[in-house]
Amino acid sequence: MASSGQRADLSFGGSQTLLVNAQVSGRGDLYIPGDDGYLRLAREKGLLAETIPLARMGPVLAVRKGNPKGIRSLDDLAKPGVKLAMPNPEAAASGKLVKEAFEKAGRWAAVKERTTVLKPTVNEVANDLKLGSADAGFVWDATVRQYPELEAVTIPELAGITASISVGILKSSTRPAAALRFARYLASSDRGGPAFAKDGYEPAGGDAWEERPTILLYSGAMLRPAIDRTIEEFERREGCEVTRVYNGCGILVAQMKAGARPDAYFACDSSFMTEVKDHFLAPRDVSLNQLVILVHKGNPFKIESLQDLGKPGVRVGIGHEKQCALGALTQETLAQTKLREKVMKNVVVQSPTGDLLVNQLRTKTLDAIVAYVSNAAGAGDVFDAIRVDVPCAMATQPVAVGKESPRRQIAARLVDAFLAEPSKKKFESEGFRWKGAP
Repeated sequence: MASSGQRADLSFGGSQTLLVNAQVSGRGDLYIPGDDGYLRLAREKGLLAETIPLARMGPVLAVRKGNPKGIRSLDDLAKPGVKLAMPNPEAAASGKLVKEAFEKAGRWAAVKERTTVLKPTVNEVANDLKLGSADAGFVWDATVRQYPELEAVTIPELAGITASISVGILKSSTRPAAALRFARYLASSDRGGPAFAKDGYEPAGGDAWEERPTILLYSGAMLRPAIDRTIEEFERREGCEVTRVYNGCGILVAQMKAGARPDAYFACDSSFMTEVKDHFLAPRDVSLNQLVILVHKGNPFKIESLQDLGKPGVRVGIGHEKQCALGALTQETLAQTKLREKVMKNVVVQSPTGDLLVNQLRTKTLDAIVAYVSNAAGAGDVFDAIRVDVPCAMATQPVAVGKESPRRQIAARLVDAFLAEPSKKKFESEGFRWKGAP
């Protein structure tokens, strides 16, 4: 593989053996097993931070070129003198996958009985076949392509069985930015991908290689306090930059409809994600935000509900219906409570963001605003908040990766960062309710 500019110390072995080594030693930067099942085990053991897809391959039965023993099926393995080599299911991903496939087909007991030798790795099985010390053996299809002395025999029980190869970044890594950089290189469509294809694997189709990627994120302005620190931590860990465009979601959606294509979009409400859904992969819900009425401390106008916003002399501020989710949700809530006409008579400001409304309330140019509970976070000494107890007065915040993004893998990891436990704590500290699942 062409150089990534980094030195990599390599340790080869069976997937299970390497996993145990990583767990026992507490050392290592990257883990590449033969199948993603081992990455799931590593994650359950608390060893993994991130994973990046690399390639795909499948198990096959291999024989020497020309198939001298005439092996065409599993039954032929029972012929006198046929020696079968198997990767150890307890140590190698290929052996584990083959065992599971034959157990499902009810053939494992027969295959196990015919197995002459168990090997720690697929390459050792292939070498036995090459040297003639085995007549047949289970290996990866990619392994057969790497050994011109071998050929594959079609076995129906293995048809459609595929292993996904991914690289896991271990939590024990002392240089996560360097580890992620090398992992991105391995997965890249124009560097690592062609090298995998050359050796017989099917590349997973990663991002094009960039030394320091730059991701464009569009986000509703009200999310900024909850996500800024997560983004900064992500930038440091990944060795990338995230260009953030915060604004009212109505404005952002208009830009996207006009042709703007961010790598990811974090919406203030699902309705705005729906408007541009054709440009994004499936969104993932992260949080919820409740509408509240904010008033000056002591509540001088004695406002207890939306209806009280129609009292004579009350200067009211709300979000702009076309420019932000806050405004759209406010108008929907006023319509459902049949208070739109009464309250709108007192509305003197319609703003594209809740933060601007809060600033005007602070300067006392407004007497009350309809905002999100997150806008009131940390301002309890200045404002009183009155909950808007109407079923529709709750916004859901989804995030999604752009379908056309050339940086879909790294953008997906940014989404994962938004859904991680440290992010949950930040959202809740800003007044949001958590909805996301990792």
